[in-house]
Amino acid sequence: MTYTGKVHVGGPSDVRELDGLTVTKMAVGPMDNNAYLLRCASTGQGLLIDAANEAGRLIEMIGDTPVGTIVTTHRHFDHWQALPEVARHTGAQVVAHPADAGELPVPVGRRVEHGEELRFGDCTVSLIHLRGHTPGSIAVLYDAGGRLAGSPHVFTGDSLFPGGVGKTTSPEDFTSLLTDVTERLFEPLPDATWVYPGHGNDTTLGEERPHLGEWRERGW
Repeated sequence: MTYTGKVHVGGPSDVRELDGLTVTKMAVGPMDNNAYLLRCASTGQGLLIDAANEAGRLIEMIGDTPVGTIVTTHRHFDHWQALPEVARHTGAQVVAHPADAGELPVPVGRRVEHGEELRFGDCTVSLIHLRGHTPGSIAVLYDAGGRLAGSPHVFTGDSLFPGGVGKTTSPEDFTSLLTDVTERLFEPLPDATWVYPGHGNDTTLGEERPHLGEWRERGW
């Protein structure tokens, strides 16, 4: 089956096979949040991005995958409603940036900074701090140890969507977020980079890159 990334609340998940990794995307909750299960192809070990809502459905999606890590991309409540139950079910370590960790409903076992890496099984992801939507928003980057350097995959939470950056509450926060997204995503990563946002459909950096100037002019 062909992955589209188009999922809806109450509907089935969508699954994508990458080099060394399986990505499962599911939409949950009244705010149509995306949750992503990353599963190492060689070991079966898993990492969950945003236990956003509907814990029962997320646990069903996880199935028998041993999930040792749950990354929460940022502090906003719609991205962690299911976190207590899913963390309890899996026994996973909760990961977040220090600037947002204190707002989560469970203890954060690992507080990560920009550029740190997380390993699960034979897979490694790196973390990108994107300041503006919240002080501690992070994105998760996978490039299969460099094998996908020409077409990596990045999970952006609410920092980048098709059509623009995430919501900000001041001109200063908007400038901060657009600057980080430009310098930490668009400048180092190629057009073929696949973007998995916290809500809605996927996109690529190549689709969005021509509009960076429009976003800056449009402002917050």
